[in-house]
Amino acid sequence: MSKDSDLLEVARIGKAVGLSGELKLHLHCDFPEQFQAGKTFKTQKGLELEIFSYNPKRGLVKFCGFESRDSASTLINSFLFTSIEETKKSCQIEEDELFWFDIIGLRVVEEKKLLGFVDEIERIGSVDYMVVKTDDSLVKAGFSKRFYIPFIDRYVVDVKRDKEVLVKDGLSLLENS
Repeated sequence: MSKDSDLLEVARIGKAVGLSGELKLHLHCDFPEQFQAGKTFKTQKGLELEIFSYNPKRGLVKFCGFESRDSASTLINSFLFTSIEETKKSCQIEEDELFWFDIIGLRVVEEKKLLGFVDEIERIGSVDYMVVKTDDSLVKAGFSKRFYIPFIDRYVVDVKRDKEVLVKDGLSLLENS
């Protein structure tokens, strides 16, 4: 997801399960509560899908108009997208929490030195990593064009919404990239 797009990838549709159109749903988000009957999502091909039912315990979803195994199978490997606006409405976060799209594009600063900009965020295992596009001056000095900073207290000191992420030991991570 980039700052330029207002669509967020929230899930991938997996294999068909059973005979009545249920599909395995692989979440790519932290908000399973947004998958409710009546909620609509878009696919990468622009198809709009409305959820008929969702079973979070089993990770199974069924879409309106796709009530047979054969019709549901046409959706396998589709990605589901929703808008940033819809995400803010349907997903509740605490006051001190942020969505990934709030962080992407922010400056990454250590002791008043610009290291780069958050290009994207990747989840590896149970840890979120900021993928930082290194500032041009540091690239010209021989550093890597991109590097990772774990989004944990050990490295992230503060996030100033709409401005910057203050980090510590980020330069060490860049030097070792």
